[in-house]
Amino acid sequence: MVGFSAFVSVGSMVDVGWGDLIYHLGNDPRTKSIVIYMESIGNARSFISAAREVALNKPIIVIKPGRSAAAAKAAASHTGSLTGSDEVLEAAFRRSGVLRVNNIADLFYMAEVLSKQPSPKGPRLTIVTNAGGPGVLATDALIMGGGELAELTDATMAEYNAVLPATWSHNNPVDIIGDASPERYAKALEIAAKDPNSDGMLVILTPQAMTDPTRIAEQLKPLAKQEGKPGGVDVAAGEEILNRANIPTFPYPDTAARAFNYMWRYSYNLRGLYETPDMPEESAGWAPDRKLVAEIIGRARGESRSILTEFESKQLLAAYGIPTAQTIIATDAAAAVKAANQIGYPIVLKLYSETITHKTDVGGVQLNLGTAEAVERAFNAIQASVAEKVGAQHFQGVTVQPMIKLKDAYELIIGSSLDPQFGPVLLFGTGGQLVEVFKDRSLGLPPLNTTLARRMMEQTKIYKALKGVRGRKPVDLQALELKGVRGRKPVDLQALEVLMVRFSALVAEQRWIKEIDINPLLASPDGLIALDARVVVHGPEVTLDQVPKTAIRAYPTRYVASWTTKDGNPVTIRPIRPEDEPAMVKFHETLSERSVYLRYFHFMNLEQRVTHERLTRICFIDYDREMALVAEGRNPASGEPEILGVGRMSKIHGTNDAEVAVLISDKFQGRGLGKELLARLLIVGADEKLTRLTADILPDNRDVMRICEKLGFSLKHSLEDEVVRAEFQL
Repeated sequence: MVGFSAFVSVGSMVDVGWGDLIYHLGNDPRTKSIVIYMESIGNARSFISAAREVALNKPIIVIKPGRSAAAAKAAASHTGSLTGSDEVLEAAFRRSGVLRVNNIADLFYMAEVLSKQPSPKGPRLTIVTNAGGPGVLATDALIMGGGELAELTDATMAEYNAVLPATWSHNNPVDIIGDASPERYAKALEIAAKDPNSDGMLVILTPQAMTDPTRIAEQLKPLAKQEGKPGGVDVAAGEEILNRANIPTFPYPDTAARAFNYMWRYSYNLRGLYETPDMPEESAGWAPDRKLVAEIIGRARGESRSILTEFESKQLLAAYGIPTAQTIIATDAAAAVKAANQIGYPIVLKLYSETITHKTDVGGVQLNLGTAEAVERAFNAIQASVAEKVGAQHFQGVTVQPMIKLKDAYELIIGSSLDPQFGPVLLFGTGGQLVEVFKDRSLGLPPLNTTLARRMMEQTKIYKALKGVRGRKPVDLQALELKGVRGRKPVDLQALEVLMVRFSALVAEQRWIKEIDINPLLASPDGLIALDARVVVHGPEVTLDQVPKTAIRAYPTRYVASWTTKDGNPVTIRPIRPEDEPAMVKFHETLSERSVYLRYFHFMNLEQRVTHERLTRICFIDYDREMALVAEGRNPASGEPEILGVGRMSKIHGTNDAEVAVLISDKFQGRGLGKELLARLLIVGADEKLTRLTADILPDNRDVMRICEKLGFSLKHSLEDEVVRAEFQL
C-alpha cells in the first residue's frame, strides 16, 4: 500500500516549478519518496539542481509521456540529427538521479519498493520459487530488462544440496519444489542471502494444495533485516504480513523482476553521481587556450560564417587538449605536393571549404596517396567533383594530412548539439560513415568528470570492444574497423575519459558553439586522435541571451584566484570539485574539537565528518544554489596540495539571500585566510546578484565576529537562538 503525504497539481507552473516542489517535499519528514507525472520539465536547471540534491535521500520517480514524439529537426551535423528530445530527457534523468518508469503501476510499485528496501549493488538476482514456470517468466523479464541471474557459488550449491530435495533445480532460479514448507523457504533464503554473487532476492510463492501462505509469509519476515540485499515477493497470500514487515509484494513474477531492474539501474545511476571521480595526474594544472578559441569563433562570426573550416575546428579542439591530425592548407596542387613532402607519405587530401560540412558527399576526400603525382591528381579530382556537384565557389583548396593507421583502432564519434531546454547535449558512440545507420550512441549533459564520462561510454555497444575483445572470430564490420578482433588490446580508457571531460568543458564554456562533432575519433591501444571535426557556431544575428544555457552549470573558473598569506605562502582559492573528497578527509583531520564546535554548533567526531555520504554533499555541488571555495596550498613536508580552509555560501530557498560560513585548518588560523575567504564570498555573492548574505555565529567565536565587522557586516544578538546574526547587504 502507498499513502500520500501530499498531492499537488501544478497547473501551468507559472510561478511554482518542479524544482520548488522537489525542494519542499525533500524537506518534508513525512514524505518518503516523490512520484511525478510530468508533461513538460519547465526550468531544466532548477529541476536538475533540486533533484540532484534530494535524490540521495529520497527516491524521485517520474512517468513522462511522449516517447513517440516526432523526430528531432534535421541539423547540419550527424550529432544534431541523432539527438531526440526524449533521449535528452532520459539523459537528464540519469544525470540527476531520477528514476523514469513507463507506466502508472510501475510508478507506485517503485515508490513503495525504494522506500522499503536497500538499493542493490548490482544487476544479479537470485530467484527462489516453488514452481518452475513462474521462475522462467521472472527470468525472461529480468534478462530482457538488462538484469542478470546470479551464478550460484560452489558453497551455495553445496548448502542447497544438503537441505533441498534431490529434485531441486540445481540452478538459479532455485526451484525448491511445489511441496516446499515454510521452513524450506526460510532455509533457502538464508543460503541465498549469504551468496556473494547475488545482489538481490526474489521469492515466488504459487498457491498449491500443500502450501501454507500465511506461515510462509511469517518465515519471510526476516528478509527485511538483510543488509545490502533487497528482497521482493510474488505471493498470492500473506501480503499484509509482508507489507507490515516492509517487504514489497507483487501480483506477478515478471512484475517483480522488472522492479528489480529498475532498482539496480537507479542505484547504478546514483553511484555514478556521487562516486569520487579520478583526477588523472596529466590533467592536474591543465588549462585550455580560451583566448585562441574566442579568436577563432569571433573571426568566423565577424565574417558572417556559421560553419568553421576543418582547419579552424581542429585548432579549436587542440586548444582544449584534444589530439588532432597535423593539417596543412593548400590552395593549389603545387602547395599540396609541397605539404605532402613536408608531412611524409602516405597522405590524405580533404576539401577545404567554408560552406560544406560533409566532404564525402561531394567527393571531397582522397585517401592513401603515396606519391607527388597521386597528390596532384587527387587535388584536381576534388576540385572537379566539387565544381560539378555544388559549384566551384565552394572549393577553396584542400587540407593535407598524414594517412594515420593506428593498429587495432576503432572509429568513434563524440559530439554535441543544443537542446532548447537543456542546452548543450553530449553524444558518444560508434563513428564512421555509417554512424546514422548503426546508431550506437549515448547522450549526456556537460560538464563531465571522469566517472560520468565512463558512465556515458558504458551505455554503448562499442564500449565492450574498447575494453578489449578476446577469444572470438573476426567480425566483418568494415565501417567500424572491427576486423580481426581476436586478441585485440584494450583502448586506454582513462585517456578517453580525460578527452571526454575536456570536450565537455569545451561545449559548456564556449556558448557560441551550436553544434560540434568529431567523426571519426580514432581510438586504439596506442593513442587517440581526431581525424575530422565539424563545428557550427551561432551567427552574428544571435545574442548570448538567446543561447540556451547548460542545464548543469559548468565549473566557475572565474572564481579561481591566487593569494599570499601574511607570512608569504602562496594559496590558490578556487571553487570546490568532486575530486576534492580525499583532500577534504585530510583537511578534517587537521581540525580541533573547538574549531568543529564553533562551525557546526555541536560536536562531531572525525568519523562522522568524513563519511562518503556527507562529503559528497560538500564536494558535489551545482555552483548555482551552492558555492564552496577551498583554499589550497602546498604541504611543506611532502610538497603535495592540501586544503587549508573552506568557505561556503548556500542560497536560502524562496529568497534571494544566502548563508555563509568559513572553516579554517587549526594550523593555518591567524594568518588572514578566514578573512580572505569571507571577502571572496562577498565578491561571489555580488557577482551572483544576491541581495543579502547572513551568518550565524556563536557568541564565543569572537575572532569571526571581528572579521565580519572589518568586512562591513552588521551584527545582531539573538537572545532566543543564543547566536549572533551577521548580515551584509550586497
